[in-house]
Amino acid sequence: MKLSTIALTIMLGLSSSTMAQQKDITLQLIETSDVHGSFFPYDFITRKPRSGSMARVSTLIEELRRKNGRENVYLLDNGDILQGQPVSYYYNYVVPQKENIAASVLNYMGYDVATVGNHDIETGHAVYDKWFKELNFPILGANIIRTSTGRPYLLPYHTIRKKNGIKVCVIGMLTPAIPNWLKEKIWSGMRFEEMVSCAKRTMAEVKAKEKPDAVIGLFHSGWDGGIKTPDYDEDASKKVAREVPGFDVVFFGHDHTPHYSVEKNVAGREVVCLDPANNAQRIALATLTFSTKTVKGKRQYTLKKAAGKLVDVRNLKADETFIRHFQPEIDAVKAWSGQVIGRFENTIYNKDSYFGNSAFNDLILDLELKITKADIAFNAPLQFNASIQAGPVTVADMFNLYKYENNLCTMRLTGKEIRKHLEMSYDLWCNTMKTPDDHLLLLSDTQNDAQRLGFKNFSFNFDSAAGIDYEVDVTKPDGEKVHILRMSNGAPFDENKWYTVAVNSYRANGGGELLTKGAGIPHDSLQSRIVWESPKDQRYYLMEEIKKAGVLNPQAHHNWKFVPEAWTAPAAERDRRLLFGEQK
Repeated sequence: MKLSTIALTIMLGLSSSTMAQQKDITLQLIETSDVHGSFFPYDFITRKPRSGSMARVSTLIEELRRKNGRENVYLLDNGDILQGQPVSYYYNYVVPQKENIAASVLNYMGYDVATVGNHDIETGHAVYDKWFKELNFPILGANIIRTSTGRPYLLPYHTIRKKNGIKVCVIGMLTPAIPNWLKEKIWSGMRFEEMVSCAKRTMAEVKAKEKPDAVIGLFHSGWDGGIKTPDYDEDASKKVAREVPGFDVVFFGHDHTPHYSVEKNVAGREVVCLDPANNAQRIALATLTFSTKTVKGKRQYTLKKAAGKLVDVRNLKADETFIRHFQPEIDAVKAWSGQVIGRFENTIYNKDSYFGNSAFNDLILDLELKITKADIAFNAPLQFNASIQAGPVTVADMFNLYKYENNLCTMRLTGKEIRKHLEMSYDLWCNTMKTPDDHLLLLSDTQNDAQRLGFKNFSFNFDSAAGIDYEVDVTKPDGEKVHILRMSNGAPFDENKWYTVAVNSYRANGGGELLTKGAGIPHDSLQSRIVWESPKDQRYYLMEEIKKAGVLNPQAHHNWKFVPEAWTAPAAERDRRLLFGEQK
């Protein structure tokens, strides 16, 4: 009787132990991407509440940790976090001796791993190298190669090990298109490898050395499209997901477009692919379920199921503890960005720039010409629907006037190159009208794309010019729309003559390809055309000029127009209503 009882007890114990060993473990992996300084539920530019913010993301994360256990929740950031709001500029350049706010926020929230984005690199070595060191977790970049050693500048991958025992390996990469946008000084000592071949090599190393239970891609590169060259694609996340076996989840970003799909790779395995878009309005959530068993006393994990979804956080209440923790930083940036630097006598609207001359765009062009003493200036709208109201103008308003931390350059271009540059700009910008009822603008179903917002192409490549008078005939085919009449001072315009042209550093280094594909200048010749570059960012000089002027009354130049006006004026009103729901 006693032996039977003992045997039964042993059998029950073994059964209980086996059941415990077979219990599934569920992990939740959260990606943020392209946060662009959206840390707090307050917009330092508009001085109004902000829907997306890391404070709202924090609310969701803390709820998931309470529900699932801290060891089963993983946080990953996918770069482009160092630029976008005055709070970022303040910690990058005004008080660089302090810990960068992007490090403080990610450390406070308990991130496990991150990658770097192109706008992080744009801040310059002094900013991003310091930020890397301030992070309490690894930052990855398998295809960012240190030229002096041939080894990655950052860690190529990192295996996260938590109390649950599961090994989750993250491989990080950055779009290799950096040299098409940024001067070499900003990324000196680096080169950027094509993503598919880099992923294959890194995956082989990960499988051999780490033997992970799951492999995650964390790529600051869009899904598909962008710049394509014989050597690389700007947006290669789809290619990597499909062509490189081994990834269970591919988190990506850079293109500011929400995305969720399940792709089949070349080995026939499913890969969950997620992009939360930008400004901390959503997070990408991947849920991984593992079965467990014990073999020869060692616990083993097998991925049973992977699923994904995008979670909108805009209606979540901001984490009050998070806000209290960062209140001193919020107050400091409010005080700095609220400083009055001048006064505008009239309100200016960025949206006017899409339909012809605008006071908003022409103010920037005027100041570019004044600062550089160039013959001609180019500028494009950098935001979809920004405005600066009549009355006091603050430091914060400067981030509406000029969104990015580009420098200002002067280049030598021929008259023909200037025209061809503008031809490509207007081809990206305008429809070719065949009837009076056609669209003036080249529109597309891109309202959910935070970078296009209804346009077929990126509006930050819609360059117009000051210093010359010209017409854009939208009934002509691409490449034949722009007719330059004269210099704005009345002098003849000569396509064979050399002119000095003011442009931002993004454009001067090949951004948008208007100078390369458009004007026909080889990319490796662009640097030789730059005769001057500002030591500081363009916004700084615009701000200084407004301070000097004190009071400004910005007006449109009317130095260029769309023709024939009998077609273009009604078409502009139709497109204005379509994009903005209003008339001029």
